[in-house]
Amino acid sequence: MIPLDEARQIVFAGCSRGHPRAVPLADALGLVTSVDIHADEAVPPFDNTAMDGFAVRAADTAGASDDTPVRLTIAGTLAAGAAPDVVVGAGQAVRIMTGAPMPPGADAVVMVERTSVEDGGTESQDVLVQIEVAPGTHVRRVGDDLAAGQQVFPADTTLTPAHLGVLASVGVRRVPVYPRPRVGVISTGDELVDGPGPLAPGQIRDSNRRMLLALVARADAEPVDLGRIADDEDAISEALTAGAASCDAIISSGGVSMGDFDFVKVVLDRLGDMTWMQVAIRPAKPLAFGTIGGTPVFGLPGNPVSSLVSFELFARPGLRKMMGHPGLDRLRLRAVADDGLARRHDGKTHLARVVAAFDADGVVHVRTTGSQGSHQLAATAAANALAVLPDGDGVAVGGTVEIMVLGDLGTLT
Repeated sequence: MIPLDEARQIVFAGCSRGHPRAVPLADALGLVTSVDIHADEAVPPFDNTAMDGFAVRAADTAGASDDTPVRLTIAGTLAAGAAPDVVVGAGQAVRIMTGAPMPPGADAVVMVERTSVEDGGTESQDVLVQIEVAPGTHVRRVGDDLAAGQQVFPADTTLTPAHLGVLASVGVRRVPVYPRPRVGVISTGDELVDGPGPLAPGQIRDSNRRMLLALVARADAEPVDLGRIADDEDAISEALTAGAASCDAIISSGGVSMGDFDFVKVVLDRLGDMTWMQVAIRPAKPLAFGTIGGTPVFGLPGNPVSSLVSFELFARPGLRKMMGHPGLDRLRLRAVADDGLARRHDGKTHLARVVAAFDADGVVHVRTTGSQGSHQLAATAAANALAVLPDGDGVAVGGTVEIMVLGDLGTLT
């Protein structure tokens, strides 16, 4: 067996960043910028109001209060999206809506809640201003958010929805990023079947392929279903060769254990440069990794839970490296083990499936999902974290354990 970190380094050495390219803004969510991005224009592009109210000359509001309001003549109305067509002179005000450009002559805005309009508020009427304001009150200045030429985001920024909104605000339509890799997922085996209907003796339903396609999508890569291939050496060779030519990475499950004599192993050894490993972890001890014509190939174990855990430890961080992410791994936290996590000495790191949640004080607690067999996917489906248990006796009730966070953490009830 080899240590977990050594196995991961073998994987990472074979996963290189993709060649940067510009993608449409709508397709950039979750991707990583390959260059610094600068604003070609200011945000906001003009002085505008942050409030519904009245644009005024601040000097005209001197001494205004609830008891002694200042009377100003309404000279017009200005909506968002309209060009200012009136100049605010001495003793005048313009009714203005949030986001509208400041009219010439005005240097402040009085929010509508601190005004009252006489006789129904037609534009020929007056507004009573009940508060004194200083120049700049409720005014968003041009370039207040971003100045023209300013760096918006540096290279190696992972783009979130807010990032996309900022880029849209400066007119960016295509973003230079490390692209989303196309990841082919393949299942092999005469025993595998898809869909409903009675199973023949010896048959099982193909769960791994569907799970791995979903895990690839959740990792922000592009999943490609390479299908379910029968136990036929020529068919497997054709599928893997075509997958390596059309995809940026391939994931298969099964046929990687030391005792296996499987067509997948035969074909991968013939087509690729593969390393077959026994990693000091439980579950997911067997792992194969290599390349076919430069395309990374992840050979994961066939047991469903082992396949999932192996994806999280090796394939997901490898794909993130290909996408240029500076951080490869899941968030790790310390948590309190509410029901204890027992294990035995065997020279391996154990990955226990647990449910994690915050208590009222913000402390994370975990409890086991139950059965931990590598074939028991139903129990694993409830897990939102993996507890990392070094070799030893495990963690007693109330002890502290490190966890890898796989999903959203709820709150203890």
